[in-house]
Amino acid sequence: MIYKQFQDLQLSALGMGAMRLPVIGGDDAKIDQLAVDRMVDVAMERGINYYDTAWGYHSGSSEIAIGRSLGRYPRERWYLATKFPGYDLSNMNQVKTVFERQLEKCGVDYFDFYLFHNVCEMNIEAYLDPKYGIFDYLTEQKRSGRIRHLGFSAHGSREVIERFLEAYGKGMEFCQLQMNYLDWSFQDVKNKAALLAEYQTPIWVMEPLRGGKLASLAEEDAAKLKALRPDETIPAWAFRFLQSIPGVAVTLSGMSNMQQLEENLSTFEAEHPLNQQEMETLLGIADSMVQKTSVPCTACRYCTSHCPQSLDIPMLLELYNEHCFTGGGFIAPMALMAVPEEKHPAACIGCRSCEAVCPQQIRISEALADFAQKLR
Repeated sequence: MIYKQFQDLQLSALGMGAMRLPVIGGDDAKIDQLAVDRMVDVAMERGINYYDTAWGYHSGSSEIAIGRSLGRYPRERWYLATKFPGYDLSNMNQVKTVFERQLEKCGVDYFDFYLFHNVCEMNIEAYLDPKYGIFDYLTEQKRSGRIRHLGFSAHGSREVIERFLEAYGKGMEFCQLQMNYLDWSFQDVKNKAALLAEYQTPIWVMEPLRGGKLASLAEEDAAKLKALRPDETIPAWAFRFLQSIPGVAVTLSGMSNMQQLEENLSTFEAEHPLNQQEMETLLGIADSMVQKTSVPCTACRYCTSHCPQSLDIPMLLELYNEHCFTGGGFIAPMALMAVPEEKHPAACIGCRSCEAVCPQQIRISEALADFAQKLR
């Protein structure tokens, strides 16, 4: 196992995520505890010491299951991370209640790592609102030793992350970020990583395989990679990409079975970062994957001055591309929660004035109508 230095700790470069644990009968809330125990046994034996869970994973069962499994080992052998569930705004005034319950669910007296969960457009105002006292409460728990290290996870834009860091950056020790070679450009992760570097904030990676989309590729794309590294598996390329990015400390993988765990453990026995040719090939594959499902908006903004509804068309098309590529998901709906309803894609009246000035000749009205339909 590769280890990364974080302050006075040696953290396994591969962390076990507890969002996709094995379940019984396809019921996401019914975790197979025996299967989890077996996976944790192998993980511990092979050197994983970082385990990540959250309040809402597996309908609230994840914290209990991973706590039980880890509790079979001496406390000093593992590091446990969980998060304050700010993805649900109704939790904002319950930070103390939630935190105390999380300690009970996990069966611990303290958390090694604790995060503001999912800083994004939808919740940034509430996270920054002093009336909820979230930052103050969590900072107090850190002073008392019930939180050893405080950080945040983020699915929001660079601008949202920057606002959060401007307010709380001095208290944030790490950031958990969706990072993979597809989102390097698609979700502007390159610039988000650069921002974190400015704040000297180490990166924890989530979604390294983009929810499994990067675990297998089209035959022609896989052949390009095999020509460069014949013995490297396709999922391993995603991890090798991350090993090439400065600032990355822990890479979390939500492994659902023993085979996935064994394969990832093998990948993290050694670091093999990409050379320039390999990096260019991989990012080229990512671009071609995105282009197959996205509209080619360059955010020139010629369209916005011609929209009688004053819609932020480039922003809406960016979210449309994300929603189409992912096949749904939560990111686009979550971002739109911060946008007034009269500025949603359904507000487009189909006048096509924007299309008359679009250099890319995008059928904007059709895209927005399709987006509105997909959001229903």
